[in-house]
Amino acid sequence: MAEITECDICVIGAGSGGLSVAAAAAQFGSSVVLIEKGKMGGDCLNYGCVPSKALIAAGKAAYSQSHSAQFGIAPVVPKVDFNAVYNHIHGVIAAIEPADSQERFEGLGVDVIRAEATFIDKKTVQAGDRLISARRFVIATGSSPGIPPVPGLGAIPYVTNETIFDNTELPDPLIIIGGGPIGMEMAQAHARLGSSVTVLEVMKPLSKDDPELTKFVISKVIEDGVRVISGAKIVAMDYRDKKITVEVQTDGKQESLEAAQILVAAGRNPNITGLGLDAAGIKHSNRGIKVNGAMKTSNKRVYAIGDVAGAFQFTHVANYHAGLVIRNALFGVRVKERTDHIPWVTYTDPELANVGLSEEQARAKFRKINVLRWPFAENDRAQAERKAGGLIKVITNPKGKILGAAIVGANAGELIQPWSLAISSGLNIKAFTDYVVPYPTMGEVSKRAAVTFYSDLTSNFWLKLIRNITKKFG
Repeated sequence: MAEITECDICVIGAGSGGLSVAAAAAQFGSSVVLIEKGKMGGDCLNYGCVPSKALIAAGKAAYSQSHSAQFGIAPVVPKVDFNAVYNHIHGVIAAIEPADSQERFEGLGVDVIRAEATFIDKKTVQAGDRLISARRFVIATGSSPGIPPVPGLGAIPYVTNETIFDNTELPDPLIIIGGGPIGMEMAQAHARLGSSVTVLEVMKPLSKDDPELTKFVISKVIEDGVRVISGAKIVAMDYRDKKITVEVQTDGKQESLEAAQILVAAGRNPNITGLGLDAAGIKHSNRGIKVNGAMKTSNKRVYAIGDVAGAFQFTHVANYHAGLVIRNALFGVRVKERTDHIPWVTYTDPELANVGLSEEQARAKFRKINVLRWPFAENDRAQAERKAGGLIKVITNPKGKILGAAIVGANAGELIQPWSLAISSGLNIKAFTDYVVPYPTMGEVSKRAAVTFYSDLTSNFWLKLIRNITKKFG
């Protein structure tokens, strides 16, 4: 019988959330076992955030060469060496990789096991030929690309985010199934690098976001050469002579599309298969593992964090969950997950960033709200950099409590951060009118939007009366 390894914390999954828990626990002196069956760093480093942003950066570089005339600089048609783009992407991964490596974590004192983990009972996990018993377990296995039930897809050599970054040649033409954030990001990036791209979306692209803001993104993606087909129903797919044919119905009309490659970007599924959750008494569904506010599962010895817990599927959420677990599991601090201050960003050009409630959600929840807007076209820095297409939209209650914010425009992912801080700290909109913004910066859009909260004061009778009295006797 295999010898049982006992430890304080056993972490299953070496993605962003799992690594955060393992590193913090080890540094606080806990004995830690970390189990990973795939690559260290998980999806974010190897298949998600890092390679996708590297590809997007390459697309922006190509775009800047061909769109420099507006600055008085002769444009050129960029010569794209896609093998070099591949090297760029994987060079970025390699630069970050040491921070997530097995060697680094073993140096921190973590016992790293490279095998599949399965619960054999409520307090024991088997990984390869080893058994681990821990005071606390943390499941951080992430998620994988969802594969929609598209007729003929099973016979097509399609790619997902886990395999598209292995391309050393530009896929042209490229068809993307799914018009969510991943689909739109990849569509624009590939189009800017020279591919003919079509996005097939069964509903509307970026349908989970505010349509007032998404129109900026969608129009720019289309301007960059992407064909976006909404309400698309794929009725058949075929693969012959290394060519893929897709039969699509839209508004009752059918057309045939050809592609060199199909990218499936139609949602994600939690990685729970093979974990032996039933043996551990852990409740779960196809949406993920059920947890309480402290990220504990129905087995109080076990926590679940990140994508596998059915939460927002973002790296920063997994890291946030990791912090909750460390405080609760190591120090007994009572914690409760909150999501109102969680920002999320779609990294198209322009970027689309959100935090808190949308206008639609706020109107459904509250009797009265204020909607504050300010266009990037009224921002001097945006005009100077020819990035005037955008809008900030802030939602407050009548007393100025900030309920949510959404930004579409250049650097929206950076500009959303103070709004996340404001919601997290319970700040009033007044806080954005009191601080001084350096000029000229994009950040001025936040203050200008905030100031509009007080625009009605210009017609206030009593303030006008006070002003007239002051003018007369002051």
